[in-house]
Amino acid sequence: MSERFTVEEVDSVETPPKARVEDARETFERKRDYLDGFLSQKPRAELKGEPGGALYEGVVEALKEIYDPEIPVNIYDLGLIYGVEVTEDGHAVVTMTLTTPHCPVAESMPGEVELRVSAVPGIATAEVNLVWDPPWDPQKMSDEAKLELGML
Repeated sequence: MSERFTVEEVDSVETPPKARVEDARETFERKRDYLDGFLSQKPRAELKGEPGGALYEGVVEALKEIYDPEIPVNIYDLGLIYGVEVTEDGHAVVTMTLTTPHCPVAESMPGEVELRVSAVPGIATAEVNLVWDPPWDPQKMSDEAKLELGML
């Protein structure tokens, strides 16, 4: 089955008119832009002690500088930190656990955490609550820590 094509020779082709913005305005009715409201919103005031706030992030960074002596991963990524609360007046409360109650640093680690957190600029006092419930397990580790230890 063969198809036949017809070829027509021409001397020139008429150039189509160019699109003009002015022409589109005459026929185009602008719809409500839903992004206008979103883009006009002002960012809410950042609270220093809230996640994302400078003081909170400073405490988290301080916690990431403390390493477990037996595992080459910082205690934050290891999942030992269960909670960080920072009040407006600079009082920090860190809730943490250890890998086991018989951990060799059970007596010294909370003191080191308190010392490092209280050294963060803007923190007036630091308190560390050591808890055993829920118990720590490897699933609490960040993906970065699991990768570092060859668990991913």
